[in-house]
Amino acid sequence: MDLAGLEGWDDDLFLEGEEGEGPGAPADAAPSLHRVQVPAGADGERLDKALAELLAGAGLSRSRLRSLIDQGHVATGGVTIDDASRRVKAGQWVEVAVPAAVGAEPRPQDIPITVAYEDEELLVVDKPAGLVVHPAAGNPDGTLVNALLAHCGDRLSGIGGVRRPGIVHRLDKDTSGLMVVAKTDRAHRGLAAQFADRSLSRTYLAVVWGTPVPREGRVEGNIGRHPTDRKRMTVLSSGGKPAVTLYRVERSLGLSASLVECKLMTGRTHQIRVHMTHVGHPLVGDPVYGRPRATRAKGEAASAAKALAGFPRQALHAGRIEFLHPVTGARLSFTAPLPADMRALIDTVGSS
Repeated sequence: MDLAGLEGWDDDLFLEGEEGEGPGAPADAAPSLHRVQVPAGADGERLDKALAELLAGAGLSRSRLRSLIDQGHVATGGVTIDDASRRVKAGQWVEVAVPAAVGAEPRPQDIPITVAYEDEELLVVDKPAGLVVHPAAGNPDGTLVNALLAHCGDRLSGIGGVRRPGIVHRLDKDTSGLMVVAKTDRAHRGLAAQFADRSLSRTYLAVVWGTPVPREGRVEGNIGRHPTDRKRMTVLSSGGKPAVTLYRVERSLGLSASLVECKLMTGRTHQIRVHMTHVGHPLVGDPVYGRPRATRAKGEAASAAKALAGFPRQALHAGRIEFLHPVTGARLSFTAPLPADMRALIDTVGSS
């Protein structure tokens, strides 16, 4: 599973006890699979508690196991379980897949980044599409973290492990836009608290297929791992985690698409992409949730149809972020203009 491409911020990540092995994990650590059977004495226990007891010898703590469960690395009977509170049954077989760890110390790399704001405690960056946020399996370097290490030196917080210094939340590799980064541990704690209590505000712009009706509304539905495809998230009728997205149509684009503002009230993995797909309006260019259909752009001018069908990434941009400075208490608000590729898409389709 690619852990580098996860949208937004997930409430159980990027505080203490995030995914990955401990800070001292060797760079060449191999992935491992543990298969255990629930004994009679553990019947009815929480999944995370039962696994912590059964896998104590493997060095997997309960918090680490909760993280693995959240990330979709625990399954039973071939079905992924993403609820740590699920009760287990005696005789049940459970598989835990522990991803390979990446090297403990990312190295500074001179990668250009756009800084929207910076002081002694934090900085706000405008991440381009295509830049992975942090090193992970398959992306050992060339990430935002590597760029930040070159930009800030050792002035980045270390909460959550040395592999993601300063990272409080994240964006998908192919989502562009604003991220706040902590330079001190106190800033990291303060920002993490604002994510947790929903006082930090994030607003995105997305180009979606079709035009939502009504043009302004609320999407609410628990999000969790797809029961059979661990790379996908989905809205679940039971289980998962509560998720709320507010949307508003900014403008219709031709016959086939629209520009939509989405505001996150929670921070689940792939939340906007999953919620807009759930209501029938997946993001243009989304390779996971918005697989193109030849009929979607029917009736559009040839240039517009080509632009929509050929857009190379999910058309999603984190355009605004607002929060209280974690040290001074001042309210800060930042906006980032749409990147050139999304502007070109909107101009081409909107003028058709």
